[in-house]
Amino acid sequence: MARSISQEAFDELVRENIDDLGMEPSEALQDAIHTLSLQGVNLSGIVTCLPGETSPVIRCLDKLKQQLPSQLRDPVDDVVWTDIGVSFDELRALCSQDKANAAIATKNGAVELLCSLSSKIPAATSQAALLSAFNALTALLHDVQSTGTFKISNGPRMIIGFLNDNKQNIDVLNSGFGVVASAATGDEILKESFMELKVDELIMEIMSIHKNAGIQNLYDAIRVLLTPDDSRVVASQVYGYARKFAKIGIAEALVDSLRAGLSSPDLVSACITLKAIAVNDEICKSISEIGGIDAILRCIEDSGEQGNKAVAKVCCSLLSKLAGSDTNKSEIVGKGGMDKLIKLSARFNDDPSVLQEIMSIISVLSLRSPENAARAVEAGAGDLAIQAMQKFPAAAQMQRNSCLMIRNLVARNPENRTVLLNNGVEKYIRKAKQTHANCKDAATDALRDLGVDGYNL
Repeated sequence: MARSISQEAFDELVRENIDDLGMEPSEALQDAIHTLSLQGVNLSGIVTCLPGETSPVIRCLDKLKQQLPSQLRDPVDDVVWTDIGVSFDELRALCSQDKANAAIATKNGAVELLCSLSSKIPAATSQAALLSAFNALTALLHDVQSTGTFKISNGPRMIIGFLNDNKQNIDVLNSGFGVVASAATGDEILKESFMELKVDELIMEIMSIHKNAGIQNLYDAIRVLLTPDDSRVVASQVYGYARKFAKIGIAEALVDSLRAGLSSPDLVSACITLKAIAVNDEICKSISEIGGIDAILRCIEDSGEQGNKAVAKVCCSLLSKLAGSDTNKSEIVGKGGMDKLIKLSARFNDDPSVLQEIMSIISVLSLRSPENAARAVEAGAGDLAIQAMQKFPAAAQMQRNSCLMIRNLVARNPENRTVLLNNGVEKYIRKAKQTHANCKDAATDALRDLGVDGYNL
C-alpha cells in the first residue's frame, strides 16, 4: 500500500522549503512533489498549487457550499437550482478533463455533497440541475475510493429512486444510467448493491417502454454490471447476474433491437451488450432460438451493402460469441453464414479491423468441425487469409487472427493444407511470426498443423 499524506502536511513541507531552505515557491513545490514521490507517497487528491493559489476544483466546491440555502431545510427556488446546476457543470468539466481533479474533488467531499444535493432536486421543475448533477457524479466516480464514498452516501438507492420515478423521461434515464455505469466500473460491491435494488428488473421495464430510443448509457450500465473488473475480488458474481438478465427477458429485448436493423440507433450498443449476456451455452442457444442469429446475419448483410464498418465489426464479434455453441455453429453455416462473411470481407477488404473480426468468427466456426472448415475454404476463407496477410503486414491483430483461422481450417482437413500451401500461405505465416510478438504462438501452431518442416523455427 502506498503511503499517504494530508493536505496540511504537504502544504507545511512546501512552506518549510521556502522559509528554511530559501527556495522559490515553484522550486519548493516541485521539490516537495519529487521528494514525496521518491518516498512512495501517494499524492492522489492532494492540491499541488503554488502557495497563495487555489485549485479551481476547490473554488468550485466552495461556491457550491455557499450556494446552499439553510442546508436545504427551506424550499429552494428554481433559480437557485439553476445556479447550482451551473456549478455542477463546472465541476463536471474540471473532472472530465483531468482525473487528478476528480481525485482532489473526492478527497474534499464532492461525492458526499453531490449525493446530498441530488437527492433534494425536484426533477419535475429543475430537470436541468438534476441532469447536471448526474453528469458531474459520472465524472467524479473514477476509482474505488470515490465509488465507496458514493455507496456510503446512499448514492445507489438515490439513483435507482430517480430512475424509477422518471421512467418516461429519456434524458433523466440516460444521465442516471451514466452514474450507474461509472459507479459500478471496477467495483464488485457497487454491482451487488445495484442488483439488490433490482436494477435488472428496472432495466427490463425501461426497455419495454422505450424501444430503440437511443438510451446509450443504459447499455453501458448493463455491460459494466456484467464485467468482472474488480481486482480485489477472486470470484466475481457477474456471471450469475448475466444469467439473471437473460432469464428475465433482457436478451430477448436486445434481439428485438437487432431486428430493427441499421435504422436503430441502439444496434451497435445492443450487439455489445448481448455479447456480455451470452456467458454460457444455454444462453447462446436461447438467443438463437428467439431469432438472434437470423437478425445478426441480416445486419451483417446490410452493413456490407451500406458500408457500415461499426455494425459489421460488432455483429461479427457477437456472432463469434454465439458460435461458441456447437448447435449454433451448424445453424450459422446452414443459413449461409460462411458465404455472407466472405462477401462482407470483399466489401471491407481495405480495413484490417473488420477483416480480423471476420477471421475470428470463421475460426470459431471451423474449430473441431472439419465440415465447416471445408465449407469455409470452398467459400474463399483461404484466399481471404493470404490476401489480407499480404496486404496488411503491419496489422498485428489481423495477422494473428489469420494464423488462428488457418490452423483451424487445416487441423482436421488434410485437403485444405494442400490448397493453402500451394497458394503460398507459409511465407506469410513465417513473416507474421518474425514481425509480431503476439503472432509467435499462433503462427507456430498454424505451421505445425500445415505439416511443414521447421515449424518451430
